[in-house]
Amino acid sequence: MCHKPYNTISSFMLFTHVLVSEVDLPTCGQRVYIDPSNYNDPEEALRNFAKELDKRWLKLEKVIGGGEFGDVYKGTLKRPGENTIPVAIKTLKQGSTSKNRGDFLSEASVMGQFCDPNVIFLEGVVSKTHPLMIVTEFMSNGSLDNFLKKMDSKLSLIQLMGMARGIASGMKYLSEMNFVHRDLAARNILVTETLVCKVADFGLSRELEDSAYETSGGKIPVRWTAPEAIKYRKFSTSSDVWSYGILLWETFSFAERPYWDWSNFEVMDRVETGYRLPPPMSCPKVIHQIMLECWDADRTKRPSFALIVKQLDSLIRSPEKLKDNQSVIQSKPNIDYSEITTVEEWLGSIKMGQYTEHFKQAGYRDLQTIAESEEPDLDGLGVKLIGHKNKIRKSIREVKGKLKRETSLPV
Repeated sequence: MCHKPYNTISSFMLFTHVLVSEVDLPTCGQRVYIDPSNYNDPEEALRNFAKELDKRWLKLEKVIGGGEFGDVYKGTLKRPGENTIPVAIKTLKQGSTSKNRGDFLSEASVMGQFCDPNVIFLEGVVSKTHPLMIVTEFMSNGSLDNFLKKMDSKLSLIQLMGMARGIASGMKYLSEMNFVHRDLAARNILVTETLVCKVADFGLSRELEDSAYETSGGKIPVRWTAPEAIKYRKFSTSSDVWSYGILLWETFSFAERPYWDWSNFEVMDRVETGYRLPPPMSCPKVIHQIMLECWDADRTKRPSFALIVKQLDSLIRSPEKLKDNQSVIQSKPNIDYSEITTVEEWLGSIKMGQYTEHFKQAGYRDLQTIAESEEPDLDGLGVKLIGHKNKIRKSIREVKGKLKRETSLPV
């Protein structure tokens, strides 16, 4: 819910109030995003888009993270005459440059323009005293990537669908305001106690992932970024849609790293030549199809966020479509291991090819080695996700059983 006050109606509407019921017009948010950099003075932009809070209304309880500018705290906000509410408080560290201050204020000026159930809500700022603070609603489950890792394989398909739908809805709202996020990823989505996902991180100078690719125009998170944005810095709603496809993959893989341990250059090269991420384990085929549509090389052919919301709504209303697609994946014919000899072919056949090098380095060269060996230490081979472990273990059992029958190999 958005908490900003409403404007009263015009004098004309007041005059006609005897004929029609009064209609309050919300001032929360606006129709088109205005870049704070259009203002010569960031303080002016802040006054236009963010409420000033008295620091005496705030209580900082504990540090819950760190960001580009300083620490992030969990705390409470108690406005006069209102109930106490939990909030997150971002602070600007001492000794920050004037540019840091400007970027900090600009981030608040960006957030202050948005009012949507799936976009993080700005309660206000403290800009007249030190330290400077940005105060937002508190999201108890933290960032989506950390939450998914913690809940690996514990969330239902419909829960994942609902979370993905919420993110798409938030991006639909932002795209309709002509706002381009540029860094849409699970790490920049926040999750409420009730699993509502909200788009966050609108800093104009973001702290990107460690392996962000440095270009002449700044750092780019390659694994989430559309090819045209990497090559030509053409960021648009269409490039955000590409990023959403990667985020969707993160969601259904429980925050596995996109493109695994590939280097940035390998990611760029493989994507440019047509490679696309395979479906995560147990991901419905129809969901992977949405991902593939988001990753169309022609940005004009990618779906809009409005269409993605519509597609997900349809699937949530008719979950049998998800089951049908899942059963297609799960009921594939048994793999003919007699036609597979190398570990690379084997892992590729079960869509676990990202672990090939780990197996090779551990001495597993062919199916014969797999069949003759004890079950490998999957943690030591870099397989951390429970779902991936189960899939590989099941396949190893099938390999052993198949080769035992065909070659009478003692297992």
